[in-house]
Amino acid sequence: MARRQVISGVSIDLATIARDIGSLLAMEAALMTLSVPVAVVFGEWYAALAFLLAGGLTAAVGLGARYTFADAPNPVLKHGMIIAAGGWLSVAVFGAIPFVLGAYLTPTEVLAAYGARGGIDVSSLAVFRNPLHALFESMSGWTGSGLTMATTEPSLPRAFQWWRSLIQWVGGVGVIVLTVSILARPGSGSYALYRSEAREERIHPSIVSTVRTVWKIFVLYTVLSVAALFVAIRLSDYGSQLPLWEVGWQALNHAMTGLSTGGFSVTDNSIGTYDSPLIETVLLPIMTLGAIAFPIHYAILKDRDLSKLFSDLQTRWLFILFGVGVLLLSAQNVVALTSAFEPSAGYFGLQALGFSGAQVDAIRDSTFQFISALSCTGFQSAPIGGWGAGGKLIVAAAMTLGGAAGSTVGGIKIIRAYTIGRGITWQFSRVFLPSNAVVSLNIDGRRLSRDEMDREFSEAAIVSLLWIGLLCASSLLLVNLAGPDFTYADALFEVASAQGNVGLSTGITGPDMPVVAEAMFLLNMWVGRLEIIPILVFARGVLYGLEP
Repeated sequence: MARRQVISGVSIDLATIARDIGSLLAMEAALMTLSVPVAVVFGEWYAALAFLLAGGLTAAVGLGARYTFADAPNPVLKHGMIIAAGGWLSVAVFGAIPFVLGAYLTPTEVLAAYGARGGIDVSSLAVFRNPLHALFESMSGWTGSGLTMATTEPSLPRAFQWWRSLIQWVGGVGVIVLTVSILARPGSGSYALYRSEAREERIHPSIVSTVRTVWKIFVLYTVLSVAALFVAIRLSDYGSQLPLWEVGWQALNHAMTGLSTGGFSVTDNSIGTYDSPLIETVLLPIMTLGAIAFPIHYAILKDRDLSKLFSDLQTRWLFILFGVGVLLLSAQNVVALTSAFEPSAGYFGLQALGFSGAQVDAIRDSTFQFISALSCTGFQSAPIGGWGAGGKLIVAAAMTLGGAAGSTVGGIKIIRAYTIGRGITWQFSRVFLPSNAVVSLNIDGRRLSRDEMDREFSEAAIVSLLWIGLLCASSLLLVNLAGPDFTYADALFEVASAQGNVGLSTGITGPDMPVVAEAMFLLNMWVGRLEIIPILVFARGVLYGLEP
């Protein structure tokens, strides 16, 4: 009996894709429903209605596709790539619906009341009456980018503060990973989805067991991060004036977005609102945890052996890059002091070593911002727009590289950069070897033959070249759109932040930015989360179909 080529009037390829994207939307609808009690607790009835309506619409589309095409075959890699790209785009589009509905359903006088809480006339929720702004916020949240259209976060209803944090928390690990962990059956093609999200590291032979373990680790770290931040915020001058429930609220949201390396904040000036060396210091290990591959976390927790932090190639280089980058950025900012650095005291006793107050502030800001950039978190403690061009370019380089593959970060990834570096060295060494020489190369404990090394080097170089090519093209476009107040260093910084899924900003991003630039950033964030190849496969499928 020949295999059916059509299901419910749709080709089997499209049926497979529609069914699995439908599963993602069903999961997103559940998350919207979880946000309704938050709105009810805070008495935000218009927000509750917005999430109910958005959840119902999303569930209808998602479950409709899932059950209509339930008999579709399991995905293979080409399907997985398109499901990943189409899935992230779909959850971003549907994730924007609560923002739009909330902005339109909430009366003007209520928006004004929320605005007063944030010290402005009208709540930042009003900007989401523009569907493009709402889509930008949703895409930034799901991809863990952290750039925002909300000019004053405290003026947002609590339910929308929660929604922004929740989609970053889930998106940090990957909505596809979440769906696979709950809905997938062993052997159901889930590895194709897992790989298409640019994740290759397995913890267990079963991919379903792997992603469930990832989530257990993630939840454990979140609980510990909330507790640590609660204490730190309460001990700060800013936090000591807040009621305990508000301290807990800020600790919860910042723990979720910090560990997921997303960077959305519920305070007006990100982490700079606190102006607290203690809070910044507590956040450093939280951001670092998000930048380490989950198999390493699992190995350390299982074996209680911290030596794996240094035996793993990516983790070792992550700490090396942290150290070198902090020193380099600190030196740059100390030498090129600008008005962005103000006198500061008491940061690890640096003034006792002869540094001035402004230099201490430069070192403190450089330390936090470099780790925030390389870990792709995007928490901001300093007005980076006032830094010199050299400091901005160093941070842009960190955002472009990113942390370890297999973690929550964006960027090119350490292992890919390392493979390219070793590959270049290897290509030079081959010049001096006879053509019949048997050559192998060790990378992270794996012995690669000449053919294997050629393949891995080529794959790493192609992805990196495409990534950097888009970065350069986008920054050239942005510098011509941003206006005379911004330099090319600002434009490159902002694009690296969007495409690296980081969220640091020099001031370009906002509701008043050019429409073309905002639309371009949607592409940058989407591409950055999936590392280009799934996007290209998606585009090829749209234009030419899925046949070879």
